[in-house]
Amino acid sequence: MLHIDLTSKSTGLALSGGGSKGIAHAGALQFLTEQGLKPSCIAGSSAGAIVGAMYSFGKEPQEILEFFKSIYFFHWKHFTFKKAGIVDSDSFKEYFSEIFGDIKLNELRIPTYITATDMIKGKLKIFNQETKVVDAVLASTAVPGMISPYVINGKLYSDGGILNHFPVDVLQGKCESIIGVYVSPLQNIEAKNLNSIKAVTYRALELLTANSNLQKFNHCDWIIEPKKLADFSTFETNKSKMDLIFEIGYNEAKNSFKNLGS
Repeated sequence: MLHIDLTSKSTGLALSGGGSKGIAHAGALQFLTEQGLKPSCIAGSSAGAIVGAMYSFGKEPQEILEFFKSIYFFHWKHFTFKKAGIVDSDSFKEYFSEIFGDIKLNELRIPTYITATDMIKGKLKIFNQETKVVDAVLASTAVPGMISPYVINGKLYSDGGILNHFPVDVLQGKCESIIGVYVSPLQNIEAKNLNSIKAVTYRALELLTANSNLQKFNHCDWIIEPKKLADFSTFETNKSKMDLIFEIGYNEAKNSFKNLGS
C-alpha cells in the first residue's frame, strides 16, 4: 500500500455497484473530504455511478445520502407490466433530471467514467463524454431481473455490474494511484432467504462477480471495503439503516486510512 497524497498526485476513485449499499460510497467520500483528498477522476458502476456522478456534479456526501433516502424504490409508480423488468427504468428519470438536467458527462467538475452493459452486443459500454449524465446513470443502474433495460439511441443497456462491477481497470493509465471503494461483500444469508426469483437472481449475480472483483483489489493503492455491509440487503428501504450504511462507509475509510503505508 502507498500513502496517497492527492495534493501531488493524480488519483482515481473506483466505486463498485451495490444497490443501497452504495450509500457507503458517500460515507467514504465524507471522510476523504474531511482529509482534503479529492480525486482527479472517477469510475463508477451502478450505485457507484450514481454516487460518482453526483459527487462530480458538486453534491456533498450528506446530500447524496439524503437523495438515496428520498427515493422509495418500491413505490407503485415505478412498477411496470409492459417492459422486461419489475420496475421501469424510465420512472426514475425525473429524480436524476432534477439534479443533472441535460448536462453531459464532459460538463461534470471531475472526469467521470460510467459503465453499462450493451445487452444486444454483450459488451461493456463505457459512455463517451458527450453522453447525458442522466442517460448514463440510468443505464448503469438498470439491474437485470428487477429494473427494465434502459434505451439510448435504440440500444438496450443494463447494469454496468454485469460485466464490470468494480471498474478499477477503467482508471488505469488515467491517474497515478487508485482508491477503490468496494461495497459488495458477499451478503450473509441463510437458505430461507433464497425464497424468491429476485433473491436467487441477485445471489447468482453476486457469486458470479465476486472472484473477479476481489482480484482488482491488487490494482488499488488504497482499498476501502466495509465488510459489515454483508448484513444489509441490496435494496434497503429503511432510512435509519441507510444512515448506518453511510456511517459504516465513513468508519471503514477512516480505519483503513490509518493503515496506509504500514
